Amino acid sequence: MLTIPGQSSRFCDGVSRRNFLRIGALGLGGLSLPQLLQAQQQSGKRMGHKSVIMIFLPGGPPHQDMFDLKPEAPAEIRGEFKPISTNVPGIQICEHLPKLAKLMDKMALIRSIVGATGGHDAVQCLTGRSNRGMPTGGWPSMGSVLSKLEGSVNRAVPPFVGLSPKMGHAPWSDAGTPGFLGISHAPFKPNGAGKEDMVLSGITLDRLGERKALLTEFDRFRRDVDGSGLMEGLDTFNQQAFGMLTSSKLVEALDIEREDKSVRATYGKGDPNNRDDGGPKLMEQFLMARRLVEAGVRCVTLAFSRWDHHGKNFDALRQDLPLFDQGVSALVQDLYARGLERDVSVVVWGEFGRTPKINKDGGRDHWPNVSCALLFGGGMKVGQVIGATDRNAAEAAERPVQFGEVFATLYHTLGIDVNSARVPDLSGRPHAIVDGFQPMKELV
Repeated sequence: MLTIPGQSSRFCDGVSRRNFLRIGALGLGGLSLPQLLQAQQQSGKRMGHKSVIMIFLPGGPPHQDMFDLKPEAPAEIRGEFKPISTNVPGIQICEHLPKLAKLMDKMALIRSIVGATGGHDAVQCLTGRSNRGMPTGGWPSMGSVLSKLEGSVNRAVPPFVGLSPKMGHAPWSDAGTPGFLGISHAPFKPNGAGKEDMVLSGITLDRLGERKALLTEFDRFRRDVDGSGLMEGLDTFNQQAFGMLTSSKLVEALDIEREDKSVRATYGKGDPNNRDDGGPKLMEQFLMARRLVEAGVRCVTLAFSRWDHHGKNFDALRQDLPLFDQGVSALVQDLYARGLERDVSVVVWGEFGRTPKINKDGGRDHWPNVSCALLFGGGMKVGQVIGATDRNAAEAAERPVQFGEVFATLYHTLGIDVNSARVPDLSGRPHAIVDGFQPMKELV
């Protein structure tokens, strides 16, 4: 087993965030996988499946400095940025998001997300549930649920891909974990410095078949002596891995060099910033996510930068907001240009908001009371703002929205009935995929 260190950064708790790429003896962690037919893309045909892209903003983005500015609030609350009008009358966002302002008619903004716990983890953004009272094995992330319910679109492409660097020591805090659904529904993680190793080289398909047969015999023996059920999950995982090894579809989807240069230019070039006070700003991941869902991935998660600014909040935002603006706006335009605005749903959010009052170091601290989310695609009703906060952006004053409601909406856009869909835990007990929430009427 080869472990390759990936991106690293630190949050306010001092824990180093580091992701790893693990590559097994046969290259199971990164594999060459077959290019989409450009003729089909250009013909205007839809993908034939539904997908979701989840963009996580680790650390807790400041809602009142991005999408919910309060210009009439006292100076210690309103901050340094001014609001600008968008192309939807009555909706304003931050002056450092001019590209998104011109696309607001294609997006929906929720200003009243509630129910965060205040800790640095992504569990609510990835599962729709908190980390309190989790069942044995933990709650599965959305990508794992889709893997269980829908399976693979193409055996050469995993249903769930996590591009996110690991942003916490907890097991659910990076791309998402399969929880009680088991290893066969875990995210495939191609990120990190070892992506160039994701090829099948020096081995013929005959030799690959021989190795597969040998491994199958070993696995059958281990499964017979293993009572935990882990080996059954590994069998499924290995079957998928061998399928990917015999195809190039995934690697070609990950290879953005194959994309038209003009399209790549709209997304911009990434800045793999690994300083302890900052996270990676990988612009290419926005484009990579679009290519992956076209290739057959049902759920892609990615993380952008680091938003835990207890000090010098506005200096950091002046650097990050223009990049965020470019990456997300490019994705919006790209989905519409390719006719995918009904097939691909996108949600952008973080684990909580930031304090209304600016602290003595020019930063904002953790604020679980309210936060924002940006959604587009999936055939959702766009060009609107849902919910509102009070005059200081401290509490939800209108239409508080739970994380689970957003999940119910996303599942609905994927064609899944949240009232009937169930997934079994480790004991076989069926669980609803959301905790009693319904799709948001404002969006569907």
